Formats: sequence, C-alpha cells, structure tokens
Amino acid sequence: MTHTKRSIRPPSRGALLNEALTPLQFPLMFLQGPRLAAAPRGSGQPVLVWPGFGAGNGSTLALRGYLNFLGYRARGWRLGENNGDVLQILDVLKAELENAGYDEPVNLVGWSLGGYLAREVARELPHLVKQVITLGSPVVGGPKYTAVADVFVRRGESMEDIERLVDERYDVPLEVPVTAIYSKADGVVAWQACIDERSPNVEHIEVFSSHTGLGFSPEAYLILAQRLAAPQTR
Repeated sequence: MTHTKRSIRPPSRGALLNEALTPLQFPLMFLQGPRLAAAPRGSGQPVLVWPGFGAGNGSTLALRGYLNFLGYRARGWRLGENNGDVLQILDVLKAELENAGYDEPVNLVGWSLGGYLAREVARELPHLVKQVITLGSPVVGGPKYTAVADVFVRRGESMEDIERLVDERYDVPLEVPVTAIYSKADGVVAWQACIDERSPNVEHIEVFSSHTGLGFSPEAYLILAQRLAAPQTR
C-alpha cells in the first residue's frame, strides 16, 4: 500500500456522514459478546489508554473496562481533555512514565491523537514501552489531513509547520512494535494519513468503523486482545 502526501486529502464533509455509523458498533458488540469474552487474557500487565483530540478519559471508559475484564491494568491519563498541545503533552506523558515505577515495559493504546502521542512517547522512551496500538491515528501531517484542521488554523497554527515538525521526528527511528488500526470509512482522519511507510515495524490492520466508533468496535477490541497477549520481540 503506497501513497504520497500529495494524494492525501482531509475527509470531505460528506465523509463526516460516516460518523453516523457509530451506533452500529453497540449491537455488533452484543453479537460479538461470546468472542470478546473468549479473547486471550492478560495477567496484570499495565496498559495506558490515551484519548483523542478534544476528548478525555470518559471516551475510553468502555475500552479500558474491556481490557480490565481481560485481566490487564488499564489506566487513562491525568490530563483531562486532550487540547492538542502535542509538545507540552509529550513532556508530561514522558515524565509520568519515567516516574511511574512500573516493573515491566508498558503497553500504550491511543485513539486518534492519543495514538500519535503514544508513538512519540515510545519513540523517545523505547526501553519503557512494550508496544503501541493506535486507533485511527494520523501519523502523516499532524492535523492537516483531518476534519479538525480548521480548529488548529483558528488557533493561529500553521499546518505546514506542524507537518514539517511531524516529518522531522521520523529522524529518530521508531523501535517499538506498533499495530495501527484504521478504517477507510473514517470521517475525521484521512485513512491514508494513518499509514506509516517510514517505520518497518508497524503492522497496519483495516477495520470497518467510523472514527468515533473505533473506541467501541468489537473488531478493534479483538485485535487489541490478540496483540496485547502476543509476545513481542525486537
């Protein structure tokens, strides 16, 4: 799967209608209940789950509940709403992880911008992170190829400057294994912007979901359960 940045466009206004698919995840969750319950289990391993732009821990409550049900120690973060100030948030997340005192590398799970933050924390602190799993996370262009780009522009931020900073961070290789879950029905983040063609240890897995439905997708939950239970080697 290849593409260039010139071929990436933010989702159209029409694509935002795909977000109306989100409620479909709930009956699917019910139908997939037996498979979800029978998924591979954890044994107390720490999992940090970080929310997307404009969201807080409430958005990941169901996901963390499922991971706790499977036997993991799933936690959110202490930063309230994700305000999109990436550099400041990264500093806080790195400091918290360094001072957390876990006795083993942690699993990082991030939805949308939360996934980008997880990747960048892992990029800088690979010895503290076992793996990263992202849900609809833009890893190309920052917010440039998303439906919320205008929010950043109105704050006086340059999409070109952010894109350049995102590109520059690839100068430091991403050593930690990453599973990137994405959907071509995503109405918020261009799916092509979720594809990392520059890091060799990233596995991309397509699911069918809206962007806001990824945190409630039984398909995504099963992938998470399988990846979290799998042994990781570098």
